[in-house]
Formats: sequence, C-alpha cells, structure tokens
Amino acid sequence: MLTTLLVFLVAGAVAGLIGGLFGLGGGVVMVPVLLVVFAAQGVSDAVIMHMAVGSSLAVIVLTSLSSVRAHHGLGGVLWPVFGRLVAGIVVGALLGAWLADNLSTAALQNVFAVFLVLVAVKMGLDLNPPASGREPGAIGMTAAGGVIGNLSALVGIGGGTLTVPFLSWCGVAMRQAVGTSAACGLPIALAGAAGFMLTGWGRPDLPALATGYVYWPAVAGMAVASVLTAPYGARLAHRLPGGLLKRLFALLLAVVALRLLLG
Repeated sequence: MLTTLLVFLVAGAVAGLIGGLFGLGGGVVMVPVLLVVFAAQGVSDAVIMHMAVGSSLAVIVLTSLSSVRAHHGLGGVLWPVFGRLVAGIVVGALLGAWLADNLSTAALQNVFAVFLVLVAVKMGLDLNPPASGREPGAIGMTAAGGVIGNLSALVGIGGGTLTVPFLSWCGVAMRQAVGTSAACGLPIALAGAAGFMLTGWGRPDLPALATGYVYWPAVAGMAVASVLTAPYGARLAHRLPGGLLKRLFALLLAVVALRLLLG
C-alpha cells in the first residue's frame, strides 16, 4: 500500500509540474499519467480508461477548491455567469459519466485521444475564437453548460479547455474567464466523479480501495503532490520561452494521442 501511494505521489508531482508549466490541469495531464501507472499495476483493460477518467475528476474536486478560493479572492469569478451555466454543467457531467460507462475502454480511449489532438492543435497554432461580445440567452447558457459538462466528464477534465474559450467568445475578459472557468470546474468534477462512482459501482474487475471507477490511493497521492508541484511549474514557465514551450507540449500531446489511437 505504501509503495502504491508513493507511485501516485510521484505521478501527481509530474502531473502538477507539467500542468503548472503549460497552464493545463485536469485530465489533459492526469489521465495519460494514470493510464501508465494503472497499466503497470495490472488493472483490467476493461476498466483502465474509466478508472483514469473517474479518478482524474475526483482529484480535480480537491485541487479546484484552492483554485476557486484564490480566484474569488482576486475578484476573478463572475458568479452570475457561473449561476447561468451551473445547471447545464451538472446535468451534462452526469450524462457524460453515464455515456462513458456505456463505451468500451477502446472507444473511450479514442474519444480522449481525439480530444488531445484538438487541444494540441489549439495550443500549437494558438487558436482562439473571435469574441461575439455578448452571452447567449438563458437557454443558450444552459445548453453551453451542458456541452461543457458532458465533454469534460467524458474525458476527465475540469473544463477550462472548453469554458475559457466559450467565455472569451462571450466577451468576458481573460482574467475573469479563467476565474469563472475555475469555479465551473468544481461542479463538473463533483457531478462527474459522482457519476463515475455510481456507474462503476459493484463491478467485479475493479481493484480494492476503489469506489466505482474512482481509485482512492490515486486520488490521494495525485491531489497532494500536484498541489505542491504546480506552483513550481508555473514559476518555471516564466523562465522558459513560452511560444516554443507550447509548441513542444502540443507535439507531445499529439504523440500521446497517436499512441492511444494505435492502442
């Protein structure tokens, strides 16, 4: 048990450092790391991807709490905007967990790989949507929250990759888009992790100390270590050439995606 926890502490430290370095969090970094560790531990192929996604979401519940508090303290969270998105986010995240449970490991892995390719293209080419200058109506905001929650839970992320561009398109200033996105990450992670626990409940091929698809030693180790190392990654990012760094990481994401697509 001690060795297992140590492995996840190291994995979390790597994920936190990379996440801080490139301004990414959630599943974009954690899911690939968890897949490698779970494979080394001999986790069943039938549940390995589901456990990586579910455990990633549970980690985000813990790590997002400090992030939301920090952004709120700096006045970076637009709570009325959060309120217009949150209902759709929760429903979408629960549906995302249900949808993931109905996909095979190979299918879910391919969905995640395609998502990585899109993130890599966005980072590598520095693509951002042009601002419309206004929010859609109440139905539009709920629908947008549903799409963000669904896709985020499906691939185990906190939603920043989707929420920040959407809020920027709505004309929200970048600092407040990032802060509001951080707040949106908490209900995404809570609903998504709960959904993965429920949909995986009682499966006989899960390891001990797992609740559904959430593996608690991974959650504990990853959460503690990533919170400690993420600030160092952020500091390192200020000392290295940002444009080149983003392109190199985009290339790495593309390689990881290709590896997942090839099985």
